[in-house]
Amino acid sequence: MKRLIWPVFFATLLIACGSSSPAVISPTASAPAEDIVVFDSDVVVASGFVIPVQVSRLGFTISALVKEVAVREGDQMQAGQTLMTLDAPELEYAVIAAEAAYHSASLNAELQDADRVKVVNQFTGRVTFVALPYEVKFKAQSKAAASAAVLESAKANLAQATLTAPFAGTVASIDVIHGELVQAGQAVLTLASLDTLQIETTDLSERDILRVKIGQSVNIYIEALDVTVTGKVIRISPIPETVGGDVVYPVTVELNEQPEGLLWGMTAEVEIKTE
Repeated sequence: MKRLIWPVFFATLLIACGSSSPAVISPTASAPAEDIVVFDSDVVVASGFVIPVQVSRLGFTISALVKEVAVREGDQMQAGQTLMTLDAPELEYAVIAAEAAYHSASLNAELQDADRVKVVNQFTGRVTFVALPYEVKFKAQSKAAASAAVLESAKANLAQATLTAPFAGTVASIDVIHGELVQAGQAVLTLASLDTLQIETTDLSERDILRVKIGQSVNIYIEALDVTVTGKVIRISPIPETVGGDVVYPVTVELNEQPEGLLWGMTAEVEIKTE
């Protein structure tokens, strides 16, 4: 019985293998359809973000305690307005002393400027008029001029204790409080022109920068506002930056119209028309 079972098993196996047909791949079959990206050779695309036209981190040139913070974050300032002052009594006293010295020297110079001066003899009471040498008047005038220079220098030193707005803008941040010790060169306040914003690109590569020129038209899509505005290229940085191992050149774009709600730091997609 065992000798008959094995031939039947192999015959059945051969028939089963022979009945299976191989898979046939049609020459007309195609892979799943994919989106086709068409690149516009007349457009350079880059990412960017919103920045103020002017922004400055301000500080003092001297070290002292903060006497007064005259503003709050969000305040609108005009150029020349006081932002903050330091407590500098030694500089205030120097101005007071210089003013007194200048006042005294000026009066003396006026007295010596006369052609003749009145002299009263203290014993006889006799009054005479004496002509002063030119050297005396010149020396008095020189002392007055020197005192004026010292006074101006003292005022200039005192002015270092007052921080004023270099341009019209908004107080974006205040980094110190009243009574805090401020070091020379320390940033204490940020002033920015938040009413006039622009776009700066972040990833415009060295391969595309040669196609970008000053004055080219730009379309800017602001993602947060879901709006598209127009502008133009106003600056191409000559200094490269490295982002993720790639060399990029920041490009600044001026907006033709600032959309409502635009804020510093919002992201944007920039399309520069290079044609």
